[in-house]
Order: sequence, then structure tokens, then C-alpha cells
Amino acid sequence: QVQLVESGGGLVQAGGSLRLSCAASVSTFSRYTMAWFRQAPGKERDFVAAIFGPGRATYYADSVKGRFTISRDNAKNTVFLQMNSLKPEDTAVYYCAAGLTWLTVRPNEYDSWGQGTQVTVSS
Repeated sequence: QVQLVESGGGLVQAGGSLRLSCAASVSTFSRYTMAWFRQAPGKERDFVAAIFGPGRATYYADSVKGRFTISRDNAKNTVFLQMNSLKPEDTAVYYCAAGLTWLTVRPNEYDSWGQGTQVTVSS
């Protein structure tokens, strides 16, 4: 199992930007599909974005497409989520996930999860 540690969350005004990072402790990081999910209070955990390991193909939820960008640095075992034009509805705990899978929105396809980082967008 991969150990994942997120950072970069915080409080930002609507229209602002944040960059989340997720550091992974695994030697074969480039083989893993990495994803971001988020969970707002009282709601289910929702898919945000994913990036394939070897080919770096990406996939986004419709709600963030054009505003968020997922990227990775395989040399540093880190995945990023650049969030621009943030909206109050983006407020949630953001989780990083890893799995030896294709690009998928299904949480159960990822077998390693971080502890989460809080993102709060004020109106």
C-alpha cells in the first residue's frame, strides 16, 4: 500500500486559487494512476480528477473541467491539483488516492488514500 500525504488546503475567497500537493512513498510511483476526490459535509465522496501513471492521460469531473488541472512529477513522487476560479461549492475535504488501474471515477478502484486536506471557499 502507498502512503499518501496531502498539503496545500486552506481558506480562499471565491475566484481565488489553491494548489494541492500529494506526496507518495512508493518506488514505483510512475505505475500508479493518481486521483483527487472530495467530500463535503453530509455528502458522498466525489471524483474530481485523475492522471494515468505511464501515459499521463487525464480525466476530470464536469464540475471542475476548465478550472482545475491535475499534474504529476514522477521524479518527486508527487501529484498536484491546481484549482483556479474557485467557487463556494468547491468547499470540501480533498483526498488523494492511488491505484494500479486505468483512469476511473470509482473510489473502490483506488486502494491507497491520504488523510485529506480541507479547502474552504468563501463567498
